[in-house]
Amino acid sequence: MLPESSPETTHTVKMLAIMEQCDVESGCHIDNTVKYLLLMLFKLGLDAAVYFLCCRKLYSSFLGMCSLSIVLADSVVAFSLATVWFLGAERSPMSPCFLLAHVSATYGAQPLPMMFLGLLDYCVEDTHFCKQSAFYKCLRNIFLILLIWVVAVIFSFCSVNTELMELQSLTQVKTLVCEVEESPLTTFFTLVLFTAVICALLPFWSSIPKWQNEADRLSEAREERENPKSDFLFISTNSTTETKSSQETHLEEINRPRPPLWLSLTLSFGVFWMPYLFISVLCLVLGFGVPAYITVNVLWMECTNSLLMGVVFWAKSNTLGPYNHLPENVCMWHVYWHLSKGTGQQQLPIAVFNPSKQKRTTLFYV
Repeated sequence: MLPESSPETTHTVKMLAIMEQCDVESGCHIDNTVKYLLLMLFKLGLDAAVYFLCCRKLYSSFLGMCSLSIVLADSVVAFSLATVWFLGAERSPMSPCFLLAHVSATYGAQPLPMMFLGLLDYCVEDTHFCKQSAFYKCLRNIFLILLIWVVAVIFSFCSVNTELMELQSLTQVKTLVCEVEESPLTTFFTLVLFTAVICALLPFWSSIPKWQNEADRLSEAREERENPKSDFLFISTNSTTETKSSQETHLEEINRPRPPLWLSLTLSFGVFWMPYLFISVLCLVLGFGVPAYITVNVLWMECTNSLLMGVVFWAKSNTLGPYNHLPENVCMWHVYWHLSKGTGQQQLPIAVFNPSKQKRTTLFYV
């Protein structure tokens, strides 16, 4: 992709996608349609994998269904590119440039309305307006998502240029290029979010490993309580020693400085999403031009979903405690809430097995 500033549209960034190259002297002709097809197939596979890993409960939230819509849109684009490449320029009803230009504009128009409606969906979760059946919520989300995509497609037909442009170089290589759009919102969002997380965590860098280790212990204890089959016994020949040791550890953890709630939730977000943000910012620093139909993906959508859910969790947990009505997310908000409040260890029973007794089923809870 070759970046190009566009005087016609100041709200978007235009790039030039190289569609064909032809050497005038040797007569060599290169068609890059298959490369864009392979790129879309790779994105489709990555988006599908991320969706089924991150979205544990299907149709549980508006932004979760937005991620599903991106996977379906990727499938349609990949199938359309495959059809254009298979039929060829002569028999195909549309050109690759026509398809890529409209797809980039359509994807570029998605982030802002999806972010706004997703945040609104989380904010009104507990109101009477949103106390509806799961089936009705699903129908409402489908309608809103279809409306967003239809409006974006209409917008693309009113704004994009689908004509091939010819570039002539000094080496007698003729290049046919097509205008595609970048998504400034996703670029700005990723850069600002990466900077904000770094600035928030950097002053507490020395304490982060201890907090993270404690969060891991709380997470493991929570999984053991939720899964009875994984419960195990702490075997000891001296129950008194084990009891004293556990009490000392408990007192030490109580007296340990704990992060404020906003910092704890930021740590929860950063632990999972910083690798993705780092790679995205690295691409920006290296000057890689990436069109909107690549940057608007399920990874970006789920990162945005985690951010908005974390903000709502922080706002509502100040009065409601660990807010339990939000759908499941890859960031363990409840665990890091307990990390901040210091209430997690107080709720964990310690089972001690005393082998000195003849009845080996005796348990002592401390």
